[in-house]
Amino acid sequence: MTVTPLPRVAVLGGTGFVGRAILATLSERGHGLLTVARNRPEAELPGDFARFDLTEGAPEDLAKLLTAERVDVVVNAAGGMWGLTDEQMVGANVGMVSRLLEALGSMDRAPRLVHLGTVHEYGLCPIGVSLGEDHVPAPSMVYGRLKLQATELITETVRDQGLDAVVLRLGNVVGAGQPGHSLLGVMAAKLVEARTAGTTAELALQPLTAQRDFVDLQDTVDAIVAALSPAAATPPVLNVGLGRATSARELVELLIEVSGVPTVVTEVAAPAGSGPETEWQQLDITAVRHSLGWQPRRTPREAVAALWAAAVLPA
Repeated sequence: MTVTPLPRVAVLGGTGFVGRAILATLSERGHGLLTVARNRPEAELPGDFARFDLTEGAPEDLAKLLTAERVDVVVNAAGGMWGLTDEQMVGANVGMVSRLLEALGSMDRAPRLVHLGTVHEYGLCPIGVSLGEDHVPAPSMVYGRLKLQATELITETVRDQGLDAVVLRLGNVVGAGQPGHSLLGVMAAKLVEARTAGTTAELALQPLTAQRDFVDLQDTVDAIVAALSPAAATPPVLNVGLGRATSARELVELLIEVSGVPTVVTEVAAPAGSGPETEWQQLDITAVRHSLGWQPRRTPREAVAALWAAAVLPA
């Protein structure tokens, strides 16, 4: 019986929230791994590491690196929004993808590309609508517009040059290692602080009425793994989410409940003129079920529980 070797995977942005989870799962499965990032992190990563600036490095140098490392699949988990100027966001989300596509296009045997997009590419939608891949994107955030530009660059290259690639449009990912700048990351830090001090946590919350598609981190990684070598040709864009909208307030309340930390919640009004990008985002995940045989298996409670368990681990 012939055993097909697992593809060797390069993870761009493997030092980030989703990237680390991808590496951990692929390592457990036995994949050969290469992390490509600007700086080597202090914490050890599985597999090999290559220091490369994806926003400024020459495409030909990236192509040489991927060729020398015998990479079969590139997972692009790189990008950025928080703490970046608009100009830096352009480089991190569009310029980097343009360089990557140029690198792949110059290779004799280009690796498959699995690119991580975002639900924010869709923008505003009426309450109750499930966003399918054929929904006309109309992003209202700079980040969403730039991620959409990156998706369009990739789909054009698939159409015009035959690149083997798929864009996974991710919902709002929740899980272990949640970024500290996110709503749940901020709330978790306050709860950990109160737990450590043995005091009651005091949380000031805005209405948080927006309904979003929150998806578990490990479910997200499972979809990415399924996209590495699909059984059949996949559409160029696939949604990855829970397929159900949940309020941000419900997620915070689940976090408080899971933590077991005594908490006093103070209601505060949202700043004048502010508001969420949309009051409703719910992804239609029919296509990814059919194409990759993937569907979410974990609930928002399980996602929040994993977030909390990681938050209270000793440093």
